[in-house]
Amino acid sequence: MNTKQEKLDAFSRLLDIMDDLREKCPWDQKQDLQSLRHLTLEEVYELSDALLQEDLPEIKKELGDVLLHLVFYAKIGAEKNSFDIADVINSLNEKLIFRHPHIYGDVEVKDEEEVKQNWEKLKLKEGNRSVLSGVSKGIPSMVKAYRIQDKVKGIGFEFHDAEDAWKKVDEELAEFHAETDLDKKEQELGDVFFSLINYARISGINPDSALERTNIKFISRFQKMEELALSRDLKLQDMSLDEMDVLWEEVKLMTR
Repeated sequence: MNTKQEKLDAFSRLLDIMDDLREKCPWDQKQDLQSLRHLTLEEVYELSDALLQEDLPEIKKELGDVLLHLVFYAKIGAEKNSFDIADVINSLNEKLIFRHPHIYGDVEVKDEEEVKQNWEKLKLKEGNRSVLSGVSKGIPSMVKAYRIQDKVKGIGFEFHDAEDAWKKVDEELAEFHAETDLDKKEQELGDVFFSLINYARISGINPDSALERTNIKFISRFQKMEELALSRDLKLQDMSLDEMDVLWEEVKLMTR
C-alpha cells in the first residue's frame, strides 16, 4: 500500500490534471454543474454495481471516476469564487469531528446504535429543523424509504422487533387486498412496500441490495433460458407460458 505522502502526491497530481483539463480540453471547458449532474449519477450507479459484485478492480476504477467528478465540482466552485477543494474537505473534517464526540470529545457510547442516535441529535443542533431534512428528494424511492426509516429510528420511532414490523406488513397487505379503487389501491401498495422495507431493515437486510441481486439473478437466468431455447431451435415468443416454465425450471437447476 502507498504511504501517506504518496497518497497526498497522487491527489495533488489529480488537482493539477484537473486544472490542465479545464484550461486546455474543449469538452472539459464546456462542462458546468448541470451538465455533469446526470453523468455523476451514472458513475455512482456503476460504482454500486461493482460494489454488489464485490469486484475490487472495478470498484477501484469506479471510485476514480466518482472522485474525478467531485474534484470537477470543486474546480467549478473555485471558478465561481464560492469554494474550492480545500473548503470542501475542511468543512467535511469539521463536521466529522463535531458528529463524533465519542472520539474527539468526552461523550461515551456503548454501541453503534448510540452513535447513530447521537448523530441525528447533533444534526438537529446544527440547524436542521427536522430529523428528515437530510433525506435527499432525488434518490430512488426504495433507498429513500430506507433512509427515512433509519433516521426516525435514531430518535426512537421504531418497532420493537422484526416480528412487530411483520405484523404491519400483514396489516397493510390486508388493506391492499380489501381496496377496489385503483388510485387507493396504489396508495395501499405503497404502504405495503414501505412496511416490507421497514421489516427488511429491522431484520438486518438491505432491501435495495436484495432486489438488485434478484434483478441480476433474473437477467442471468432469463438469458440462459434464451440460450437454451436457441440451442433447441425454439423461439420463446412462439412458446406457451407452460413450455417456457419448463425451460425456466431447467435453468434454475443449472444455476443453483
